[in-house]
Amino acid sequence: MTVSVSAVVLLAVVTFVLIMKGGLKAGHAIVCILLGFYLQSTSLAPSISRAVMAVTAAINSLHL
Repeated sequence: MTVSVSAVVLLAVVTFVLIMKGGLKAGHAIVCILLGFYLQSTSLAPSISRAVMAVTAAINSLHL
């Protein structure tokens, strides 16, 4: 799955805000990032990718 730069930037901003305002500790954020890197090389990666794509498609189809 190719993730656009804007999605990566958005997730980075959300993580930063959670660290600064939401009580998320930097160590916890690093563990979550490492988990993402390890998950990409498992057999779950295609399922996770399909789920993210489905959620993204559902959000894009909303007419607000």
